[in-house]
Amino acid sequence: MLERHIQLLFTDDAAGEAPAATRERLKGLFPAGATRRMTTLGMLVGGALGRLDPGEEDAIVYASGYAETCALESFLDSFPTPSPTLFQTSIHPSAVQQLMIGRQRPVREFLPHSGGALLAFHGLRAALLTPAARTLLCGGEERGTWLLDHGLASPRTFAFAMALADNPASGDAGTIALSADPGLGELGIAEFFDLLHRRTTFDGMVAPGWRLRLRWR
Repeated sequence: MLERHIQLLFTDDAAGEAPAATRERLKGLFPAGATRRMTTLGMLVGGALGRLDPGEEDAIVYASGYAETCALESFLDSFPTPSPTLFQTSIHPSAVQQLMIGRQRPVREFLPHSGGALLAFHGLRAALLTPAARTLLCGGEERGTWLLDHGLASPRTFAFAMALADNPASGDAGTIALSADPGLGELGIAEFFDLLHRRTTFDGMVAPGWRLRLRWR
């Protein structure tokens, strides 16, 4: 069984909130002027991840199925004269990079994951397998517009970040574990976020052959 203690957890559910309102709400978490170059998802993920104060020795695991959807939509809309800036901000791990580059902080291990119904499982398994003393598991999505009509974007906007460690400490939020199980099932990234956001105890299948156990204190 793979198990770690949840030291800290931050979640942000922007359900029904306009992107401009989300950006206004979060801009105080970043240096003045920095948010002009940040995507909405970058501000959401960066706001949650930044509260964990990531350091050089931490491992960062990032999970997002669609990532910077709005930047990608705008990049595609910019043809036939494509925007290099929009391309740069539309790449998958951009949300984490926006925070870490802005802070000018190196990271020893960075494992981004994308796509598929088993995204939550792949991100979590990577976080539980890394040998780092502290692993930061983060993720999120941003609501699309015209890409959503083609099934190529998330219908929701949310983000989360948690710090995981091998050893318990006072103030731990709970434990999270994966174990082999012959059963079938899957848990999407949005459903995984809901479990974290609502601090829901869970014992069920997250992928074929794998069971997730989530306990809170």
